[in-house]
Amino acid sequence: MTKKKIIVAIDSSSKTEAVNILNKLKPELCMVKIGSVIFNSLGRDFIELTHEKGFQIFLDLKFHDIPNTVQESILAIKSLPIKMLTIHTSGGIQMMKAAMEAVKGTSIKVFGVTALTSLSNNDVQHIFQRDASAQVNAMLDLAEEAGIHGVVCSPHELTLVKSRDRFLSVTPGIRLVDADDDQRRVMTPSKAIELGADYLVIGRPITGSQDITLALESIHKSIDA
Repeated sequence: MTKKKIIVAIDSSSKTEAVNILNKLKPELCMVKIGSVIFNSLGRDFIELTHEKGFQIFLDLKFHDIPNTVQESILAIKSLPIKMLTIHTSGGIQMMKAAMEAVKGTSIKVFGVTALTSLSNNDVQHIFQRDASAQVNAMLDLAEEAGIHGVVCSPHELTLVKSRDRFLSVTPGIRLVDADDDQRRVMTPSKAIELGADYLVIGRPITGSQDITLALESIHKSIDA
């Protein structure tokens, strides 16, 4: 089976809409991202349903708290049929180590968010007092020391991630064409794969299309050529 590089983000609080999208996806072509919107509205039941339909699951809750709280939070959900989960690298080394301790004995991979793709370079500069590349590099230093499995980064920072030669990468901010939405540091699927992305998180270009199945198949073909 071809490695599933596409992770389709289903971000809906409506069970009818979420299930409709799920039914039009193919588990042999993609994983499914379950984030806070759908987890807070539909909870564990939707995770179980997604798993029953044969999909691998990326649980994107971006845990960010004191180490003990993050560890206990992950322990509370690690029995769910998930393949990957997210934390914020800015939570620090001890928090990331606590997350790794929580998934010990499972096959769950821990991915650290470096800088949200909704932030422009100017936003990152304003918040962190350094540009996006410097911020991501600093977070990679922490992630490397903590020993987590991978990171979440914009496609524009993939070169920095791949230079470390140890992290798996999850890349949001994937767009087929320029779009006027809440993502800033974006790139096409084929270009992101060319730069070394292991997984592409794609939401609206698939879930908002007129033909969800065809959109998924077309993107999969474009990166699997």
